[in-house]
Amino acid sequence: MLSGYFVFSGFIDDAEPGSLAWFDVYYTLAALSFLAFFVLLFTRLDESGVEHSSSESALQDFISMLKLCFKPLVLTFVISIFLYVLIEQGIMSWLPTFNNKILSLPASLSIQMTSMLAGSIALGRFIAGFVSKKIDWYPMLVASLLLAAALVLVALPLAESVDSLHPVTGWLSAPIAAFVFPLIGLCLAPIYPVINSVMLSALEKNQQAAMTGLIVVFSALGGTTGSIITGALFEHFDGATAFYSSLIPIAIILLMLTLFKRQTDKIAHVS
Repeated sequence: MLSGYFVFSGFIDDAEPGSLAWFDVYYTLAALSFLAFFVLLFTRLDESGVEHSSSESALQDFISMLKLCFKPLVLTFVISIFLYVLIEQGIMSWLPTFNNKILSLPASLSIQMTSMLAGSIALGRFIAGFVSKKIDWYPMLVASLLLAAALVLVALPLAESVDSLHPVTGWLSAPIAAFVFPLIGLCLAPIYPVINSVMLSALEKNQQAAMTGLIVVFSALGGTTGSIITGALFEHFDGATAFYSSLIPIAIILLMLTLFKRQTDKIAHVS
């Protein structure tokens, strides 16, 4: 993902913003997809140790997955991951537009600088792995969400004060807001993997496959919804309003995590 922004930016013509030359990037992506396919095709995978512990049909598996949604613990969890991915993909999809329209960065540079968000998410998850060894997951995620909200409230006023008449020619001349806002990835990074781990650990092993299916479904729904909502806010209001709106799902996730913590604690006490 990190390198993908640089690949796309290489096909952008800043001198002619309306040019469709950037469509050629998909030929490159198609070639990389074929390369990945052939690597996988000729990679030996030993699946002899996999045992089918259930003879249920695909329909029965699907019904089992839906039944999980009626559990309060699972419902709280899927709302949390839906909202997390909504925030992440809403920001990630529209940050290039924000950089270009609000911060007045050239189109190619706007895309390149979005790579900082992907990089900060990756770095944040490495850091969270070490921090989680020292403190419990709940206070770590609460602190992460509060820092994310604080960063929104600090970075967006910086963006609104940017002088659009000041020419930006490269990374060194970009306004500080272009570097500050992507750091939200550091704050949001631990949420998704940590709550997934806690959720799967709270379930019986025979329910974990169905739970994984729900994770995929609600992650996809959250990503699609986040991009649509953020895009609509960009169109009808402005970029700052669109990103300020991320404070609403952040607040709801805080509430959901509190409920999620109580529910997992009850399960731990029973077991």
